[in-house]
Amino acid sequence: MAEQGCVRWKRFGLVFVPVAAMTSLLIGATAQGVIGATFVVSGNSFKLFAGELRGQGFTLAGGMDRTRTGRAVPVIVSGIRRATVTELCTSALVKSPIGTVTMRLTGGQGGNEVGIDDLVIDVAVGQTAASIRDLELGRDASTLDEVPGGSGPAGTFGSQARVVTLRNVRLGAWAVTAATFSLSDLHLRVMPGTHECY
Repeated sequence: MAEQGCVRWKRFGLVFVPVAAMTSLLIGATAQGVIGATFVVSGNSFKLFAGELRGQGFTLAGGMDRTRTGRAVPVIVSGIRRATVTELCTSALVKSPIGTVTMRLTGGQGGNEVGIDDLVIDVAVGQTAASIRDLELGRDASTLDEVPGGSGPAGTFGSQARVVTLRNVRLGAWAVTAATFSLSDLHLRVMPGTHECY
């Protein structure tokens, strides 16, 4: 007769309770926008365009994303605590059996605005016209406090500002997270061929 296993409940409790508490804390903090969600990025970046972005609280720090194959991707982690965006467009190219397909999402068109809280974008390349107020350049990235989830590794270069206005924003990005994302005119299209935002 096979010997039945036995659970050592005291030992199980010593391991399970702290893990469960930490998991609950992290899930709660992520849901409230206190920290950005971390995830494995796809193997391709995507494009993001905004006609204008007005933000309260702005941070920049170095960071690293990882693909499913383990490839490290260096990024600039750009955070904005509260943003109002017009003419928003994101586009991603996807390979399919019928060739390249463009997945395109738009909002904030025709006078509408997109509202975003605790926005964090992992940027590969970017171009914009910028107006920045109360800038701190060269601050230790681990001490950045204008945006939840917008800090970086200790001892690395960071910067932050209290107010930022960006126009004609063109970004190549690997990931975007936000606590809230409000669009009154969300449009999603899948189109054969290449139809990127810019």
